[in-house]
Amino acid sequence: MTSLARVLEELGSTLLHLVCGELPQKEIGGVVIHDPLDEPELPDNALVLGVGLRDDLPGVVARLGGRGAVGLVVRGPVEPDEQLVAASRDSGVAVLAFTRGASWNHLTGMLRTLTAESDPYDANGHTRSGDLFAVANAIAALLDAPVTIEDRNSRLLAFSSRQEEVDPSRVQTILGRQVPVHYTRILEERGVFQAIYRSNRPVFVAPLPESGELPRVAIAVRAGDEILGTIWAVVPESLDEERSESLFEASKLVAMHMVWQRADADSERRLRADLLSAALGSGPGSREAVQRLGLRDERAIVMALTAAPAATEAPAQAGADRKRLADAFAMHLAAAHPRAVAALIGDVAYGILPLARHDADERPRVIAAEFLARVGSRLRPLIGVGRLADDISALARSRSSAEQALRVLRAGVLDQQVALFDEVHVEALLLELADLVPQADLPSGAIARIVAYDSDHQANLAETLRAWLDAFGDVAEASAAMFVHPSTFRYRLRRAAEVGGIDLGDTNARLAAMVQLRLMHIRSAGRDS
Repeated sequence: MTSLARVLEELGSTLLHLVCGELPQKEIGGVVIHDPLDEPELPDNALVLGVGLRDDLPGVVARLGGRGAVGLVVRGPVEPDEQLVAASRDSGVAVLAFTRGASWNHLTGMLRTLTAESDPYDANGHTRSGDLFAVANAIAALLDAPVTIEDRNSRLLAFSSRQEEVDPSRVQTILGRQVPVHYTRILEERGVFQAIYRSNRPVFVAPLPESGELPRVAIAVRAGDEILGTIWAVVPESLDEERSESLFEASKLVAMHMVWQRADADSERRLRADLLSAALGSGPGSREAVQRLGLRDERAIVMALTAAPAATEAPAQAGADRKRLADAFAMHLAAAHPRAVAALIGDVAYGILPLARHDADERPRVIAAEFLARVGSRLRPLIGVGRLADDISALARSRSSAEQALRVLRAGVLDQQVALFDEVHVEALLLELADLVPQADLPSGAIARIVAYDSDHQANLAETLRAWLDAFGDVAEASAAMFVHPSTFRYRLRRAAEVGGIDLGDTNARLAAMVQLRLMHIRSAGRDS
C-alpha cells in the first residue's frame, strides 16, 4: 500500500520528516491542498498539504482527524509542542515537516506519482511502471551510491535514499525536481551528454572542484534508438566491471518502466475517456460508468474544452497539444474537487465537476478562467459550461448544453473564451436556426434588397438598420455606436426603410429583420473564425 510510512521511505529526510504522531498503515486516498478560506472536500484517508499554514496547527489537526485525514504536511521547521503532539495523538493525524526551499508543486507531483497505484506490484510480482522510486532504490543498493533517474530534459523522475550525503547540485535537483541550469550548462559545454548518448555503457563524469560537485557515473536509458532519459549515481571513482554491468542491466529495466509508464498513461486516458463518454450518455451503462469514475449521485456540471490549432500546425502536433491540454484540464479540475474527472473525447475534453450545495453559480466560471490564465496556450482554448445537473441522470443534458455553449465560442460570435450556456442560449438557438436556413435563402425579402443596394452603392444601410434594432430604436445610442451624427443616422435609417420596403413600426417586420441580420452576422463570424 502507498502509506505515509512508504512516502517517508521513498522521499527520505531530504524532503520530509515526521514531526509528531504515528504513521498509520492505511493507504493514502488522495493528496489535497488545504485552503482555510474554502476547505476542500477530503477523500478518505487524505494526505493534506498545509501550504502557508502556520497558525492554530493543533486546531487544524483536530478538524482534519474528524474528517478522516491521515496526515498533514506543513512547511518546516515545526516545533512539536504539547498541544500539537496531543492533537496528533487524539486525532490520528501525523504531522510532517516539508523542507524549506522545496517546491510545493513538485512535492504534489511526486506524492501523486507514489499514490497513483494502490499496489506497487502487479499480478506477476513485477514492480509497476509508476514506481520508479523503488527502482531507483534498488539500483542504489546495487551500486552503494545515491541514484537519480531523469528524463531527456534533465527533469527528475525518481530518486533513491541517501541524497543528503551528496553535493549542492544534487540537493537542488531533489528540491526543485530539475537539475540546476548552471550544472547542465557545464555538462553540455564539456560534451558530457554527447558522450553519454553515444555510449551504451556507463560514462564517468569527473568532479567539478570549482563548484564543489562530486564525481558521477551516468548511463543513457534507451528504447531501441530512442533515448528516454539517464540514470546518475554519485560515486568516488569509475565503476568496476561488475557494477558497470549491473548499471547497464538496470538501464534496461528503467527503459521498460518508462515505456510502460507511457503506455499506461495512454491506456488510462482511453479507459477514462470510454467511461466518461458512457457517463455523459443516456444509455443503460451510464450509471455504472459514473460509479467506476468515483462520482456520486450529486449536483454536478459538465464543462467542454477545445482549442483550434494554428493554420500552419501539423495535425500530429495539434493532437499532441490537445492531449497535453486535456491532461492539464483534468489536473486542474481534480485540484478544484477530489471527485472531478476529465478526459479527451475526439477533439473535445469533457469534465464533470461536482458542486456542493453552498457553491455559487460563479464557481464553474472562476475555475474555467483560472485554468485559461494558467495554461496561456497559443491554441487559445475555449470552454463551454453546461447547465447544472441535479443528479447523475441529468449529466447528458448538461453535456449537450456545454457543447452548445462551446459551439457559440467556436463560431466566433462572442469575443471571449468561456461561455455559460444560460448566458449564450439565444446565440446557440440562432446557430441551430442558421443550420436550418439554406445558404441561398439568406438574406431574403427586405433585407436582401437593402444588402443589394449596399453592394451597388457602397452604402451601409444594413449596418445602420442593425445598429438601430440592437439599440431598441434609440437613435442617439445607435448613431454613437456607428460614430455618425444623429441626423445622418436618421437619414440612413429612412433610406433603408425605403429601399427595403420595410415598415419599421411593424413589430413582426422588425423581428424578421433582426433575425435575418443576426443570422447573417453569425455566418460571417463562422467564416472568419
